[in-house]
Amino acid sequence: LVGHGPSPSSSTSGAEKREKQYRAHQGFGDHHGGVTGAHTYFYADEAKCDQHMETFLRCIDASSGSSEDGFSAIKLTALARPQFLVRFSEVLVKWRRFFHQMAAEEGQAGRAVLDTKLEVEKLQEALANLGIVSKAESQQWFTGENLGTSGTVDLLDWNSLFDSRTKLSRPLLIPNRKTGQLEPLLSRFSEEEELQMKRVLQRMDVLAKRAMEKGVRLMVDAEQSYFQPAISRLTVETQRRFNGSQPLIYNTYQCYLKEAYNNVTGDVELSRREGWHFGTKLVRGAYMEQERERAAQMGYEDPINPTYEKTNEMYHRCLDYVLEEIKHSRRASVMVASHNEDTVKFTLRRMMELGIHPSDKKVCFGQLLGMCDQITFPLGQAGFPVYKYVPYGPVKEVLPYLSRRAQENRGFMQRANRERDLLWKEVKRRLLTGNLFS
Repeated sequence: LVGHGPSPSSSTSGAEKREKQYRAHQGFGDHHGGVTGAHTYFYADEAKCDQHMETFLRCIDASSGSSEDGFSAIKLTALARPQFLVRFSEVLVKWRRFFHQMAAEEGQAGRAVLDTKLEVEKLQEALANLGIVSKAESQQWFTGENLGTSGTVDLLDWNSLFDSRTKLSRPLLIPNRKTGQLEPLLSRFSEEEELQMKRVLQRMDVLAKRAMEKGVRLMVDAEQSYFQPAISRLTVETQRRFNGSQPLIYNTYQCYLKEAYNNVTGDVELSRREGWHFGTKLVRGAYMEQERERAAQMGYEDPINPTYEKTNEMYHRCLDYVLEEIKHSRRASVMVASHNEDTVKFTLRRMMELGIHPSDKKVCFGQLLGMCDQITFPLGQAGFPVYKYVPYGPVKEVLPYLSRRAQENRGFMQRANRERDLLWKEVKRRLLTGNLFS
């Protein structure tokens, strides 16, 4: 695995408060401050994005030359203007929240995402009553998209309307419950934003094609929560194109986020409906301090789970859902990217219970190079696909990155001492049995 640089409410007031998360904020304009566990990129211009793409291409080539079935990691903030990703995320979130607002008014608040369904007739009446579009216009929406044939619309159906709705000649207006004034639900993208969208998709297309050519799988790293809706949407668009026969593109889900399970289950269901392979890397998350500081400064709800134990529960819940999907459909794959021994043990136990064999290569494991070899090596010797994440870049960038990761993993030195003791124990065993090099 090669990565670059080093690796590449139902209430109106509550909704308004949450939407602050997806607004530009000068203090976090470069999205670098307070980040301890991941590398971030400075946006200079489009030429710099093209340079990053070329570096990612070289990383794909390196992965291909180092092992079979390799991975290479990319970051979308290296390929697009961060302000565009924030803007795109805001638009996506507004669209989804409007769906949940209508569901709450029908008494469906608090339901699981995939269990929330709106009756098409009621939805069309609501849109007409709110003065958003006439019933005839909304009927054309669903006819043109071939949706609502079951009489209901869920969030995935609603999201699929998004592309065509953003191209409307006039903006969609919804009433602000607080002021009573009509406000744009979706304002159209400017020409520059449309161009940004085109450029980032083109760069992802170039990378995906090279990965396919070289037999390398491409992992799109998760980033800050205020970028993530856009990053996930762009990744899904690429998965739709390239994951038809195999999981070439992997999306990353950060399980310290409260929305992680909803995001995983929604994307798995989308892959089922559309018939492509679901590929994912599950991580705990690398931006906690910055996320919490930003939420406090801007006055929105902290998106991070309140405790480490809650994050562990979320990780195992998401992982278990994907493992069940592997058992039932065989059209899903997961990288368990974790240095947590309990998570590895949980994965092995569930694989055994579900009849998922290591040779199926549907489940693989990943740890940073130089960390947790006492987990990595036994997994590899037992026949599990296991990868070491190789930070790549100038020494002046790589060393601070690794020191931050060691700081982030507070029990690192304790585990390093344990690893040393286990390795020494194995050396002595081999000396006593006369099998030093076996």
